Amino acid sequence: MRRRQRPPLPKRHGLDPARLRLPEEGSWGSLRDHLVERLPRVPVARIDEMLAAGAIVDMDGPLAPDAPYVPGGAVWFHRDLPAETRVPFDISVVHRDDDILVVDKPHFLATIPRGRHILETALVRLRRDLDLPDLIPAHRLDRATAGLVLFVVNPARRGAYQTLFHRREVRKEYEAVARYDPELVLPRTVRSRIVKEKNVLAAFEVAGEPNSLTEVSLFEHRDGLGRYLLRPHTGRTHQLRLHMHGLGVPLLGDDFYPEVTEKAIDDFTRPLQLLAARLAFTDPVSGVERSFRTVRRLQAWDDPVGWARN
Repeated sequence: MRRRQRPPLPKRHGLDPARLRLPEEGSWGSLRDHLVERLPRVPVARIDEMLAAGAIVDMDGPLAPDAPYVPGGAVWFHRDLPAETRVPFDISVVHRDDDILVVDKPHFLATIPRGRHILETALVRLRRDLDLPDLIPAHRLDRATAGLVLFVVNPARRGAYQTLFHRREVRKEYEAVARYDPELVLPRTVRSRIVKEKNVLAAFEVAGEPNSLTEVSLFEHRDGLGRYLLRPHTGRTHQLRLHMHGLGVPLLGDDFYPEVTEKAIDDFTRPLQLLAARLAFTDPVSGVERSFRTVRRLQAWDDPVGWARN
């Protein structure tokens, strides 16, 4: 197996530099000409500025503004980062050893960099704050969902722990708060076919062979609210949110179901009442049974008055 080249630039803010592979065929007279065509969202003046500063490099070092185009070569550079509003909640470390790190992620913090969320993500914060530059997630939680996320500390163990999740060998439990419906018979198993289309925010259910399965039960209820236990056996996009919506009890704070609602990116009120509460698995390295539980609680259940006031 061919090993990926080690970047000639160090990480910045816990992020690897971007790598561009240069096509074998092309008629560009210079690297600059190629970059101007290849990176249409980057202003030409910014490309010129980066070349003049030596911020675009190959394996031999910085490339000059008049550097020739080298077919089949590769260049690296750090992308400019978007302006971000800090997510005003901390990440709690639940467990750490030489191989793995388990954390309690807050609501509103994405797991990995994507789109408008780069520095304000769990991965980047943890790499920086814990000085773990090779940290990588074994799985992901939605930005809107709080709770347990497992990261791999030791790069040599990455495949072993990620495979646990790919093979669905991790037992997951979520807590959720939604309206209580006395006519909804629980516990029950929900099966459906979920489809998520590119560039469409919400997923949806369609007729056909089920590709998702969730066990739904009720912990307790009071004052018209239910506290639910959800055990997903598959990991489709928004699976738990869709299945609860399909049962007629959409999760409190859900901005996607039953309909997409616009919310400012810096609005940290009324978080989705969904919490990844437990992860359990047989450790692929030691063979030991592992079980981790969240220390977080859902606001709408613990403080319904404060929730209603938000």
